[in-house]
Amino acid sequence: MIFISNNLYTYLIIAVFLLVIGIYGLIQHKTFIGMLVSTELILNGAGINFMAFNRFLVPDPATGQVIPLFIMGIAAAEAAIVVSFIIAVFRKYHSIDPEDVIELQR
Repeated sequence: MIFISNNLYTYLIIAVFLLVIGIYGLIQHKTFIGMLVSTELILNGAGINFMAFNRFLVPDPATGQVIPLFIMGIAAAEAAIVVSFIIAVFRKYHSIDPEDVIELQR
């Protein structure tokens, strides 16, 4: 069994891991839905980062918990906007592949 210590570095490593996976996913994914999931991973990494610093460095717990709540709200709004964008693009172009949607570049 792997022993995971309860310190700041453990949470920061997890947050960096999510950030790197999210950036890699944004670069590699060919669909809008894959890009959405990758963006959510990046935002989750940022939320873990804020909560870790709140847990280990800030004496007032409410200080660091407000920012992850805003991050979750932004992620939910972003997901709703992107899903509506994906539906509109699919209705017009019959594809969700970003490379097939060339007319949006103008």
